[in-house]
Amino acid sequence: MARSVIVDSGFLVALVRRDDAAHGWASAVSGRLPAPWHTCEAALSETFFVSGPALRQVVAALLARDLLVCDFSLRIEQQAILALMEKYADVPMSLADACLVRMTEVLPDPVLLTTDSDFHIYRRHSRQVIPCLLPQSVKSA
Repeated sequence: MARSVIVDSGFLVALVRRDDAAHGWASAVSGRLPAPWHTCEAALSETFFVSGPALRQVVAALLARDLLVCDFSLRIEQQAILALMEKYADVPMSLADACLVRMTEVLPDPVLLTTDSDFHIYRRHSRQVIPCLLPQSVKSA
C-alpha cells in the first residue's frame, strides 16, 4: 500500500459530488487508502472553484480534520515545477498538474488519485511512470 496518497481536484470533486460520473469510484478508493491525503494549493483552488457552496464545506471539513493536508511549497519547488510546465507545454500542463507530479517525486512511495488521463503522459524524474489510480472510464481515454 502506498505511504503517500496524493489527490487532485478531479478526485476531490468526484468524491464530494454525488452526481459526478466518477463518484462511485472515488468513494470506493477513498475507503481503501488511508488519510491523510496530500494535495497542493493549486489543486485546492481548482476544487473550490468548481464546487458549490455546500461542497466547499465538505472539502473544508476534510482540511479542518487533517484528512486532507496541503503541505507542499510552490516557493521551494518553483524551479522544478516551472521546468515541468515547460517540458509539457504541448499538453499543456497546468500549475496544479505540475505540482502534483513534483509531489510524486518528493513524497515517499506515492500514488496519485486522479480523473485526469494526462497523468499517463507525464513522467516523474523524467522517465518514470506516475503511479496513479483513475476510474476505469478514464484509463482508456
